[in-house]
Amino acid sequence: MEIFKKFIDNQNYIDDESSKKFIKATTLKHFQKKEFLSKVGETATSFYILKSGVVRSYYIDETGKTHIRNLFTKMETTGDVGALLTGEPTKLYYDCLTDCEIYVVNFESFIDLTKQNHGFSMFYNTILTKVTLTFEAKIYDLSLLNGTARYLKLKKQIPEIENLIPQYHIASYLNISPVQLSRIRKEIYSK
Repeated sequence: MEIFKKFIDNQNYIDDESSKKFIKATTLKHFQKKEFLSKVGETATSFYILKSGVVRSYYIDETGKTHIRNLFTKMETTGDVGALLTGEPTKLYYDCLTDCEIYVVNFESFIDLTKQNHGFSMFYNTILTKVTLTFEAKIYDLSLLNGTARYLKLKKQIPEIENLIPQYHIASYLNISPVQLSRIRKEIYSK
Protein backbone atom coordinates (compact mmCIF):
# COMPACT_ATOMS: atom_id res chain seq x y z
CA MET A 1 0.00 0.00 0.00
CA GLU A 2 3.00 2.32 0.37
CA ILE A 3 3.27 2.92 -3.39
CA PHE A 4 -0.46 3.54 -3.56
CA LYS A 5 -0.26 6.00 -0.66
CA LYS A 6 2.45 7.90 -2.55
CA PHE A 7 0.18 7.95 -5.62
CA ILE A 8 -2.64 9.47 -3.58
CA ASP A 9 -0.27 11.84 -1.78
CA ASN A 10 0.84 13.17 -5.18
CA GLN A 11 -2.71 14.45 -5.59
CA ASN A 12 -1.94 17.66 -3.65
CA TYR A 13 -5.61 18.40 -3.07
CA ILE A 14 -6.34 15.21 -1.04
CA ASP A 15 -5.77 15.52 2.70
CA ASP A 16 -4.60 12.64 4.93
CA GLU A 17 -8.07 11.83 6.28
CA SER A 18 -9.54 11.63 2.78
CA SER A 19 -6.58 9.59 1.60
CA LYS A 20 -7.31 7.03 4.32
CA LYS A 21 -10.98 6.83 3.26
CA PHE A 22 -9.94 6.23 -0.33
CA ILE A 23 -7.49 3.50 0.60
CA LYS A 24 -10.25 1.77 2.59
CA ALA A 25 -12.50 1.83 -0.50
CA THR A 26 -9.77 0.18 -2.55
CA THR A 27 -8.72 -3.46 -2.78
CA LEU A 28 -5.31 -4.67 -3.96
CA LYS A 29 -5.74 -7.76 -6.14
CA HIS A 30 -3.31 -10.00 -7.97
CA PHE A 31 -4.20 -10.89 -11.55
CA GLN A 32 -2.49 -13.53 -13.65
CA LYS A 33 -1.31 -12.96 -17.20
CA LYS A 34 -4.31 -13.31 -19.58
CA GLU A 35 -6.81 -12.73 -16.75
CA PHE A 36 -9.64 -10.32 -17.59
CA LEU A 37 -10.52 -7.21 -15.62
CA SER A 38 -13.67 -6.85 -17.72
CA LYS A 39 -15.19 -8.19 -20.92
CA VAL A 40 -17.42 -6.72 -23.61
CA GLY A 41 -21.06 -6.60 -22.55
CA GLU A 42 -20.46 -6.61 -18.80
CA THR A 43 -21.62 -3.95 -16.37
CA ALA A 44 -18.68 -1.85 -15.22
CA THR A 45 -18.55 -1.25 -11.46
CA SER A 46 -14.89 -0.42 -10.88
CA PHE A 47 -11.89 1.35 -12.26
CA TYR A 48 -8.32 0.23 -11.71
CA ILE A 49 -4.96 1.65 -10.72
CA LEU A 50 -2.00 -0.52 -11.70
CA LYS A 51 0.63 -1.14 -9.07
CA SER A 52 2.64 -3.32 -11.45
CA GLY A 53 2.27 -5.07 -14.77
CA VAL A 54 0.75 -4.25 -18.16
CA VAL A 55 -2.96 -4.16 -19.03
CA ARG A 56 -4.43 -3.65 -22.48
CA SER A 57 -7.82 -2.47 -23.65
CA TYR A 58 -8.95 -3.87 -26.96
CA TYR A 59 -11.79 -4.89 -29.20
CA ILE A 60 -12.21 -7.70 -31.71
CA ASP A 61 -13.50 -6.78 -35.16
CA GLU A 62 -15.97 -8.77 -37.26
CA THR A 63 -13.13 -10.76 -38.85
CA GLY A 64 -11.83 -11.85 -35.44
CA LYS A 65 -8.81 -9.55 -35.48
CA THR A 66 -7.77 -7.98 -32.18
CA HIS A 67 -7.13 -4.23 -32.07
CA ILE A 68 -5.37 -2.89 -28.98
CA ARG A 69 -6.73 0.53 -28.12
CA ASN A 70 -4.44 1.27 -25.22
CA LEU A 71 -1.69 -0.08 -22.97
CA PHE A 72 -1.55 0.74 -19.27
CA THR A 73 1.45 0.41 -16.96
CA LYS A 74 2.50 1.15 -13.40
CA MET A 75 0.40 3.75 -11.54
CA GLU A 76 -1.92 4.44 -14.46
CA THR A 77 -5.69 4.31 -14.14
CA THR A 78 -7.69 2.08 -16.44
CA GLY A 79 -11.20 0.76 -16.95
CA ASP A 80 -14.11 1.44 -19.25
CA VAL A 81 -14.82 5.04 -18.25
CA GLY A 82 -17.60 5.38 -20.80
CA ALA A 83 -19.43 2.37 -19.37
CA LEU A 84 -18.93 3.65 -15.81
CA LEU A 85 -20.35 7.07 -16.71
CA THR A 86 -23.31 5.90 -18.80
CA GLY A 87 -24.20 2.61 -17.13
CA GLU A 88 -24.16 0.97 -20.56
CA PRO A 89 -22.42 -2.39 -21.07
CA THR A 90 -18.67 -2.31 -21.63
CA LYS A 91 -17.51 -2.01 -25.23
CA LEU A 92 -13.93 -3.16 -24.69
CA TYR A 93 -12.01 -6.03 -23.20
CA TYR A 94 -9.45 -5.29 -20.50
CA ASP A 95 -6.95 -8.02 -19.73
CA CYS A 96 -3.51 -8.49 -18.24
CA LEU A 97 -0.59 -8.95 -20.63
CA THR A 98 1.65 -9.76 -17.65
CA ASP A 99 1.04 -10.79 -14.06
CA CYS A 100 -0.35 -7.66 -12.41
CA GLU A 101 -1.00 -6.14 -9.03
CA ILE A 102 -3.97 -3.83 -9.35
CA TYR A 103 -5.87 -1.57 -7.00
CA VAL A 104 -9.58 -2.10 -7.69
CA VAL A 105 -11.63 1.00 -6.92
CA ASN A 106 -15.40 0.67 -6.63
CA PHE A 107 -16.75 3.49 -8.80
CA GLU A 108 -19.89 4.10 -6.74
CA SER A 109 -17.87 4.41 -3.53
CA PHE A 110 -15.44 6.71 -5.31
CA ILE A 111 -18.28 8.95 -6.53
CA ASP A 112 -19.61 9.10 -2.95
CA LEU A 113 -16.16 10.33 -1.87
CA THR A 114 -16.22 13.01 -4.58
CA LYS A 115 -19.51 14.29 -3.16
CA GLN A 116 -18.06 14.47 0.35
CA ASN A 117 -14.67 15.91 -0.46
CA HIS A 118 -13.58 18.56 -2.95
CA GLY A 119 -10.13 16.93 -3.20
CA PHE A 120 -11.67 13.78 -4.63
CA SER A 121 -13.69 15.84 -7.10
CA MET A 122 -10.37 17.30 -8.24
CA PHE A 123 -8.84 13.80 -8.41
CA TYR A 124 -11.82 12.59 -10.47
CA ASN A 125 -11.36 15.57 -12.78
CA THR A 126 -7.67 14.68 -13.14
CA ILE A 127 -8.56 11.09 -14.09
CA LEU A 128 -11.10 12.23 -16.70
CA THR A 129 -8.66 14.79 -18.09
CA LYS A 130 -5.94 12.15 -18.46
CA VAL A 131 -8.37 9.78 -20.20
CA THR A 132 -9.39 12.54 -22.62
CA LEU A 133 -5.80 13.56 -23.36
CA THR A 134 -4.77 9.93 -23.87
CA PHE A 135 -7.51 9.40 -26.45
CA GLU A 136 -6.69 12.69 -28.17
CA ALA A 137 -3.02 11.73 -28.37
CA LYS A 138 -3.86 8.29 -29.76
CA ILE A 139 -6.10 9.79 -32.47
CA TYR A 140 -3.40 12.33 -33.33
CA ASP A 141 -0.70 9.64 -33.46
CA LEU A 142 -2.74 7.34 -35.71
CA SER A 143 -3.71 10.23 -37.98
CA LEU A 144 -0.41 12.04 -38.34
CA LEU A 145 2.52 9.85 -37.27
CA ASN A 146 3.96 7.00 -39.30
CA GLY A 147 4.65 3.59 -37.76
CA THR A 148 8.27 4.43 -36.94
CA ALA A 149 7.32 7.62 -35.11
CA ARG A 150 4.58 5.81 -33.16
CA TYR A 151 7.04 3.06 -32.19
CA LEU A 152 9.66 5.56 -31.01
CA LYS A 153 7.01 7.42 -29.00
CA LEU A 154 5.91 4.17 -27.33
CA LYS A 155 9.53 3.30 -26.52
CA LYS A 156 9.95 6.72 -24.94
CA GLN A 157 6.77 6.28 -22.86
CA ILE A 158 7.50 2.66 -21.86
CA PRO A 159 11.23 2.02 -22.47
CA GLU A 160 11.06 -1.62 -21.32
CA ILE A 161 7.95 -2.50 -23.38
CA GLU A 162 9.77 -5.05 -25.55
CA ASN A 163 10.75 -7.00 -22.43
CA LEU A 164 7.20 -6.96 -21.10
CA ILE A 165 4.90 -8.03 -23.93
CA PRO A 166 5.14 -9.89 -27.25
CA GLN A 167 5.92 -8.01 -30.47
CA TYR A 168 2.52 -8.80 -31.99
CA HIS A 169 0.81 -6.90 -29.13
CA ILE A 170 3.11 -3.94 -29.71
CA ALA A 171 2.30 -4.05 -33.43
CA SER A 172 -1.44 -4.17 -32.72
CA TYR A 173 -1.17 -1.17 -30.39
CA LEU A 174 0.75 0.75 -33.07
CA ASN A 175 -1.84 -0.27 -35.70
CA ILE A 176 0.80 -1.92 -37.90
CA SER A 177 1.52 -5.53 -38.81
CA PRO A 178 4.14 -7.59 -36.96
CA VAL A 179 6.16 -7.63 -40.21
CA GLN A 180 6.10 -3.82 -40.35
CA LEU A 181 7.22 -3.67 -36.72
CA SER A 182 10.07 -6.05 -37.46
CA ARG A 183 11.21 -3.84 -40.35
CA ILE A 184 10.98 -0.70 -38.22
CA ARG A 185 13.00 -2.28 -35.43
CA LYS A 186 15.60 -3.58 -37.89
CA GLU A 187 15.94 -0.14 -39.46
CA ILE A 188 16.27 1.63 -36.09
CA TYR A 189 18.67 -0.83 -34.49
CA SER A 190 20.90 -1.17 -37.57
CA LYS A 191 21.83 2.53 -37.40
